[in-house]
Amino acid sequence: MKKQLPAFLAHRWRLVYLVLPFVLFVFVFHYLPILGWYFAFVDFQPGVAPWQMPFAGLKWFTSIISSPEQINTIIRVMKNTLGLSFLGLLTSVFPLIFAVLLYELRSNKLRRLVQTLSTAPHFVSWVLVYSLVFAFISVDNGVVNNLLMQWGVIDTPINFLLDSNHMWLKMTVLGVWKSLGWSAIMYLAAINGIDQELYEAASIDGASRFQRAIHVTIPGLMPTFFVLILMNIANIINTGMDQYFVFSNAMNKDAIEVLDLYVYNIGISDGNFSFATVISILKTVVSLILLFTVNKASRIVRGESIF
Repeated sequence: MKKQLPAFLAHRWRLVYLVLPFVLFVFVFHYLPILGWYFAFVDFQPGVAPWQMPFAGLKWFTSIISSPEQINTIIRVMKNTLGLSFLGLLTSVFPLIFAVLLYELRSNKLRRLVQTLSTAPHFVSWVLVYSLVFAFISVDNGVVNNLLMQWGVIDTPINFLLDSNHMWLKMTVLGVWKSLGWSAIMYLAAINGIDQELYEAASIDGASRFQRAIHVTIPGLMPTFFVLILMNIANIINTGMDQYFVFSNAMNKDAIEVLDLYVYNIGISDGNFSFATVISILKTVVSLILLFTVNKASRIVRGESIF
């Protein structure tokens, strides 16, 4: 007769089966590609088996500082990456404020409508965002240029997409617009977890809606805010490339090329997979160092670690 597992063991195995597909997904798409780091130590040759490529040692690692031009390029790319990430950190308070204002809306229908409209841009690809931006600010028939000329603010149309001035600010504004509603979901969930008795006690003490938001809601969101901001700091050099790839052109490349886009340009556009792999490895190492540093700082300051 076949033996049956105890109930608690059977329950644990069901949980293992439930999480197994996600573990496999992470392994295949996040850990298995680490084998590609091998290309950083060889001279990559298309069509040649990896084990037949000439071994290069640390050649591509030292090439990062091989010439003043290369050093200046790395400095420019890191400057763009850190600058845009810093602006992203400064604007990370907007989703918190938006969530508080959304929660304070009296009409549930209006709240759902605003949340839906603000979340929708998250699901729009950056290609479509670029098309919308182009339609609004293009030189020929852009709405913005036409209005500015009609109002007498400018005499000739401005090509905003080719102008490298204030490019960080432009990208930050677009990023906030696209992610505001989606980022606020985390804070809305945190608000629902705040003890309702605190609101009742504040009302009994005569606190207005504004005072309850300041003295109850916002303090209740601070733990979530600090965890998210610390995670963003640990992820400061991973800005992504979709947005910057779409808006990048020959005129604004120097002001918009971040580290991820630089890796793409070196590896895919120029075909230098070995050097692109080296940059990716260094980026991963720096990200891990930042993550453990921020985790230790969180343990010292807050008494709790992130992971």
